[in-house]
Amino acid sequence: MNFPDLRPQTFGQKAVGLQFNPSNQDDVVLAKAEAAALIDRAHQLRQNTENPEIKRMASLAITHAQEAQMWLVKAQTWKD
Repeated sequence: MNFPDLRPQTFGQKAVGLQFNPSNQDDVVLAKAEAAALIDRAHQLRQNTENPEIKRMASLAITHAQEAQMWLVKAQTWKD
């Protein structure tokens, strides 16, 4: 019997929609998990600095990681 994962999601997992995978493809889960880990690193950096330029760069990294993940999932789920 499979039990749902009741642990709270990280910021990165929420940012990529880790639990949303209507195609039920393992490669989609992997792409989202890898992007989530990168986003979590950038989010932690953003939270642990007072430097506004570092915060800006970390925010851009998060945005671009989300964008890259979405395009990869689109490619992985493309139907001709």
